[in-house]
Amino acid sequence: MPEFKTVALFVLTALAEILGCYLPYLWLREGKTIWLLLPAALSLSLFAWLLTLHPTASGRVYAAYGGVYIVMAIFWLWTVDGIKPTSWDLLGSAVALSGMAIIMFAPRGA
Repeated sequence: MPEFKTVALFVLTALAEILGCYLPYLWLREGKTIWLLLPAALSLSLFAWLLTLHPTASGRVYAAYGGVYIVMAIFWLWTVDGIKPTSWDLLGSAVALSGMAIIMFAPRGA
């Protein structure tokens, strides 16, 4: 079950990061209220804190997290931006997720 916990934590982390970056985008590009910067800052703080919850080396966590981030960004493209991912988007996401799994779940020597 540690694999499920790791992936779930990465998914929450990615959502916090994407939301923390999307809210300033709405303010800067879409003319929304500047008050969006407050929840954006909170979301980015949550993102940083969530990354610290993994019980392995930070560099490994950051490298593996990138794979889940890619998948979540493509999911965001589809659900929030309303743009259906191409087969290349999906293939790239699968490759990135495979890389995450190799980095995080490969057997390690003591």
